[in-house]
Amino acid sequence: MASGVQVADEVCRIFYDMKVRKCSTPEEIKKRKKAVIFCLSADKKCIIVEEGKEILVGDVGVTITDPFKHFVGMLPEKDCRYALYDASFETKESRKEELMFFLWAPELAPLKSKMIYASSKDAIKKKFQEFRCFWCRKEWKNTKCMCTLGPGTTS
Repeated sequence: MASGVQVADEVCRIFYDMKVRKCSTPEEIKKRKKAVIFCLSADKKCIIVEEGKEILVGDVGVTITDPFKHFVGMLPEKDCRYALYDASFETKESRKEELMFFLWAPELAPLKSKMIYASSKDAIKKKFQEFRCFWCRKEWKNTKCMCTLGPGTTS
């Protein structure tokens, strides 16, 4: 079921910037986003960036020790959201990075919100065709991410 919700240009730009990793100088790398949360606009017609809901790579290890825990803490307990998380993990062969997309729909969210976010996820998935990880979560309790979520940590 399509909802007719649009995706803001800023959301597309952030996805592209996180995916491409074209940063070269240390200062540019510090400004790259590690995680960002998106929400619906007040009129429920557009997916937008939620102001103040981001983690920069430069914050990891400085003001944020566990970026995934901080990311989960930024999600509301009683409403839905979309999110991108730039995860890194190690295999036996090498260190890998994966851009993960989340649909957050907690148990305490209103049914109408869950329905709008669920029916609108196709709009964002069409714009973000290149991501390989899509997680639909309603809680984080007893969940271990399959990736390294901060410097030097593995799960």
